[in-house]
Amino acid sequence: MTLGRMMDYPLTIGHLLARAEQYFGRTEIVSVFPDRSKRRSTYAQFVERSRRLASALQKLGVRPGDRVATFSWNHGAHLEAYFAVPAMGAVVHTLNIRLSPSEIGYIADHAGDVVVIVDQCLLPLFDKFRANIRSLRHVIVYPDKGEPVFEGMLDYEQLLAESSPEFVWPELGENDAAMLCYTSGTTGNPKGVLYSHRSTVLHALVAALPNLIGCSIDDIVLPVVPMFHAAAWGLPFIAVLSGAKIVFPGPHLDAASLLELMASEKVTVAGGVPTIWLGILAALDSEKGKYDLSSVRTMVIGGAAAPVSLIDGFQSRHGLVVTHAWGMTETNPLGTLARVKPHLRAANGAAPSTELAARATQGFAAPFFETRHIDADGHVLPWDGASMGELEVRGAWVASSYFGDEGQDRFTKDGWFKTGDVVTIDAEGYITITDREKDVIKSGGEWISSVSIENALMSHPAVLEAAVFAAHHPKWLERPVAAVVFKPGAKATEEELTQHLRAKDISKIALPDAYVFPTQIPRTSTGKFLKSKLRELYGKVLES
Repeated sequence: MTLGRMMDYPLTIGHLLARAEQYFGRTEIVSVFPDRSKRRSTYAQFVERSRRLASALQKLGVRPGDRVATFSWNHGAHLEAYFAVPAMGAVVHTLNIRLSPSEIGYIADHAGDVVVIVDQCLLPLFDKFRANIRSLRHVIVYPDKGEPVFEGMLDYEQLLAESSPEFVWPELGENDAAMLCYTSGTTGNPKGVLYSHRSTVLHALVAALPNLIGCSIDDIVLPVVPMFHAAAWGLPFIAVLSGAKIVFPGPHLDAASLLELMASEKVTVAGGVPTIWLGILAALDSEKGKYDLSSVRTMVIGGAAAPVSLIDGFQSRHGLVVTHAWGMTETNPLGTLARVKPHLRAANGAAPSTELAARATQGFAAPFFETRHIDADGHVLPWDGASMGELEVRGAWVASSYFGDEGQDRFTKDGWFKTGDVVTIDAEGYITITDREKDVIKSGGEWISSVSIENALMSHPAVLEAAVFAAHHPKWLERPVAAVVFKPGAKATEEELTQHLRAKDISKIALPDAYVFPTQIPRTSTGKFLKSKLRELYGKVLES
């Protein structure tokens, strides 16, 4: 075989830093602090501070391969750690602040974190699990409240001021470890996924393509999705690669704060989970004309299946385009995205419902990313839009194992990753998630999709949120029960909700046997509906 004669040029995060410094030094980075003040900096300052951070960490004894954890909201200093730590050869590990202290302590200890960089506003939470990290040598506090740092900890800003801005990034291999992210642990202990430089850079390159998220020097990117959740879907790396302005919301993730930020900073691309956008759509509906969002090109929704009513509501009532995406921590994280093919668009003669249906799927696979779905016997299913099976994926940024080699049963012998999502795939390659495997309702031998019922319920004008879960039934083993939260001032009876489901062609067997009306649906640490908690609270509602 004749080999190509091309240079061996490693794909590393250090190149993104060099590019940012050479070409995009004046590009702005905006961070919102806990007191709602804004700090503005530039890419040039970001690169210099990243060098200072790397120099400081090296002086503290951080060596190649060591894990340096962040316990922070989304802001400019967190971005510095995102780049400085892997570019110096260490591994940046993002700790999820929304987990319980015992879970965070387990993860940090399991990862072997030697340094933790923590926001000062999060110190009370950090103190609850700090003693559990046996490998911890240093704590660096980012003073986001402007108060003195506690004794025994290092001041981030003072540390940078005393460190050299002349740090030289070492030459690294593209397969060296760059970032460590843990799954949310909804089934068993959280598992670590160790991203390489190559996978992270390739992901950023592909995700920046127009057919995917799309990003350029003209964009202003707002990562609403936390930087401690699946690398903020790669948005920080995508933005820096593209030279785009970045706007960080800090801890202010309520609808009013985000809308004000999007309008004042003229955001063009934003990304967040459905629960965030449900609140934003409700705020836009109740205060029409208050916010100028004319700059917004797209809002990326991922992390869970978004209801059709949400996607349609933004577009039909506010002229805002929602881009539905799917991915996992194990896929670093973007895998598919719902761009509408030309022949499916209403502007080209297709029915509006056809275009909306395509937008509401999880989309089709990104380049260098493959999908298939299999039945219970392991047979690969056809792309016919009807066959339901577990989604399996493989690709250039898909994990081949977990950190510590746990969870080997999730990886097939022929090199695919078993996602646990139950899906259909149509002839165009569009994937529709019908449920998580653990959330499918198994009723009398039939499988019922909770997602389809939820989507139908959330299209009711009175419903703000709905989650459907399996409750124990003495005859059918499991039957669907719906937890419904109404919009402020709105109500609907159980019969009205059921009639609405019938009108949406929900089959008789899938109609909920009961409804419960909590004040809020419990959520996971990443903003998804926590159905295990609903089953715990209401799982026996049909037994009485």
